Amino acid sequence: MQPDFLIDHHHKSFPLAASPVQASRIAERGWNVLADDLPYPLAVIRRSALEHNVRWMQDYAQGRRVAFAPHGKTTMSPQLFDLQLRGGAWGLTFATIHQLAVGLESGMRRAIIANQVVAPADLDGLDALLTRHEGLRVWFLVDSLAQLRGIEDWARVRGSQRVFDVLLEVGIQGQRTGVRTSAEALELAQAIQASAAARLGGIECYEGGLAKCDSAHDVPAVTELVRRVVEIVAACDAQGLLPAGEPILSAGGSAIFDLVMPLLQGAGLVRPFLGVLRSGCYVTHDHGNYQRLLKLVEQRGGLQDSLQAALEVWSMVQSVPEPGLALLTCGRRDISYDLELPSVQRWAPRGTRQAQDAPASWKISALNDQHAYLRFDPSQAVPAVGDRVALGISHPCTTFDKWRWMPVVDDAWTIVDAVETRF
Repeated sequence: MQPDFLIDHHHKSFPLAASPVQASRIAERGWNVLADDLPYPLAVIRRSALEHNVRWMQDYAQGRRVAFAPHGKTTMSPQLFDLQLRGGAWGLTFATIHQLAVGLESGMRRAIIANQVVAPADLDGLDALLTRHEGLRVWFLVDSLAQLRGIEDWARVRGSQRVFDVLLEVGIQGQRTGVRTSAEALELAQAIQASAAARLGGIECYEGGLAKCDSAHDVPAVTELVRRVVEIVAACDAQGLLPAGEPILSAGGSAIFDLVMPLLQGAGLVRPFLGVLRSGCYVTHDHGNYQRLLKLVEQRGGLQDSLQAALEVWSMVQSVPEPGLALLTCGRRDISYDLELPSVQRWAPRGTRQAQDAPASWKISALNDQHAYLRFDPSQAVPAVGDRVALGISHPCTTFDKWRWMPVVDDAWTIVDAVETRF
């Protein structure tokens, strides 16, 4: 995977006794996770699942005639951005100007900033990137007259002739950003058309906050959001507020992206639009929240297969101080706990290089900074000091930001590549 980078003792879980190595040459070391060649904890990405997920989501979008701009905030990894772009992604999505700058290292030429850009320093940064990278197209979200006036004030103070490309965001009552009513949307679209500092490129929304992991709730809730957005799009188009060609219609997180497909496909609108899907967590998927939600996507779509969990954190049993409790070398500094506790996935007894499914009764009950509490039934399989335990996650984003690098492994847990992160 490109681009290359150097891994050394400054990277957590790189062997301190080993010499530095370029990521492109790490496979030459012959290291294997279950040979204890690297210290624990160790976050790893399974190559087979990763490549499957990139192909699956790209095929999903392409089969529905929708462009795909995966959200980069999930991984902030130039190597994974490169993999996604080479896999056919139309562009990438980010939340900040800093993230956009990292994405540019992967040769990206189109990006959506699925967030409001407000600070003058961020507008300076975006202006500099657009000047530096000829042909780069970036759209960011606008949801208020106050934000638009701030953009215009920036242009006046800087003496800039820059015209920023923007998408009008439609929001949901009680949730995060976005205009709440059709009247507000039309007023804002009219103001953008009259502005010398912004140019309307299309309409955007985010449906993920509606997900309850219950199709009886999620389907009608997202259907209503789609109806509202289509109504706003049609009204803007009727007033000539949308650009010629194919304006952008964008939506789609990683949970219920199937339910916004009617919007991205034009939803009966009379002119062509470019639908852009923005899922991010799909690239490694997970063992919890998204796994449950994707089962419903499979059911609603009659799909035969779906995404696979690619990210795990391997740890070692460091103590079994009492019956039914083992302490693992993995804590909040190493693995996410923003939705629910990690789950125990695999077990490799000390001295073996074979991983097996962990007993179903093994559960993580708590995390400290550097420890995980593994509860087990002492009358059944008992972990021992030196055993290796792989933990699965629920929501990958906040595991990625705990690591500056992650090995990529084959199905025998041999390290074949590596990725870095740039949070």
